[in-house]
Order: sequence, then C-alpha cells, then structure tokens
Amino acid sequence: MNIIKLNAIDSTNTYLKLLASETQIPDGTIVVAEDQEKGRGQRGNGWVARKGQSLTFSIYKRLGQLKVENQFVLSMAVALALAEGLDKLGVPKIKIKWPNDIMSADKKIGGILIENILEGSNIKQSIIGIGINVNETDFTQLPQASSLRLQIGEKQDLERVFSYLTDSLVYILGKLSDQDFMKLRLLYEDRLFQKDKISVFENTQGARFNGIIKGISDSGEIMIETENAASEQYRLKEIKMIY
Repeated sequence: MNIIKLNAIDSTNTYLKLLASETQIPDGTIVVAEDQEKGRGQRGNGWVARKGQSLTFSIYKRLGQLKVENQFVLSMAVALALAEGLDKLGVPKIKIKWPNDIMSADKKIGGILIENILEGSNIKQSIIGIGINVNETDFTQLPQASSLRLQIGEKQDLERVFSYLTDSLVYILGKLSDQDFMKLRLLYEDRLFQKDKISVFENTQGARFNGIIKGISDSGEIMIETENAASEQYRLKEIKMIY
C-alpha cells in the first residue's frame, strides 16, 4: 500500500488529482493529511476537519472499464467498505444516508466525495475522498453530527481507525471488477438510512413532503414512495432529507 502522509494540505482530493496528472502513481495510492484546510463534501459543501481529531484521506483508483452510467457502483462499494470497517471498530448502527453520508444511529460521522476522470464513455480514474469524525466532542454548531468517540463512548486511536478503514477499502476496491451490481445494490439498500420509514424531504423549490425510501434505481437515483403511493426517482441535488 502506497501511503503519502502530509502535515497540512488544502484538500487531499485536489492534491492527489494534481499528482495523478503529473506522474504515474500506483493504483491504490492513499494521501492522508493531519490537517485539511479546505475539505469538500457533496453539494459543494465544505467538510470541517479538526487537526489531530479527524481522519481525512483520499485514494487513487485506476478503473478503465467502468462505464460512466455505472459510476454508482463505485459509490456503493466505497460506502459499504467504510460501513464494514466501522462495524469492526465497534461503531453502533452504521447506516448510509443516500448517496454517501456515513451515519451512526441518526448522527453523521463521515462522508465521501468521489471525483472521476473520464476517457470517452469510461471512467479512467477516480479520486475517492473520505472524511471521518474520530475524536471530536464539540458539535454545538452541527447538532446532526457526531464522532466515533461519542458514539462508541471512548477515545479512539487514529492510526487504528485509519488501518481498519483502508484495509476494508483496498480489499473491496481490489475486487470491484468482480462485483455484481445487484448484490451490491441489495447490500447498499440494506444499509440505507431511514429505508421503509416515513421521512420528510425537500425539493429544489423548497417544498416539503412526506415519503418513504424504497431503494435505489439501476443508475443510483433514490426511489421514494410518496403519500399518493406514486414512486418517484431523484438524482443528487434534486432532493434532500430533513431529519
């Protein structure tokens, strides 16, 4: 495993993307930063990481044959790998909030940002950014967030957490070409936060409605059954859950 450790960086994803464009780096290269100053999350949001308390790292994955329309396979595999690693660490009630927030019970403890580099209709390379709250205890401004320390009830060793998560990620990403989409989807749906429960959603116009998450489509859209029993599919940024 090729691991590059940095003291401080704006963004591990940005650093790794630049590195991959300038030189031939080994598949599975990981960049981990003790302090990430400009981390990014889904929907253009920032990812707040505290020095020495969070884990922020990115993995370079060479793909080649994965079609653009099947890119959600990668998202599912990464989320499931993190879930399995966190299970082994004893973090309770790990769920995935669509598309790729990592939850413990009803609290967000981590997130994923995948940036793909395309070649024709295929994904040539991916930069997979991971952010995990490990030992933070103050979430006064972020009431929906938590950390491994708070969820487990004791301080965690960052190196141990990093080892468990990267081992799980490297294993699953190494088998990505052999993964069956339907099997991955079933495993992913089994982990979906609030699946089969009534939840409140908000669309791009700001209108809120009740719905029940039933699963995901072949292309990774979330499928929601509304009050009139209609089934609707939504892409990223088209809808958000209010919880």
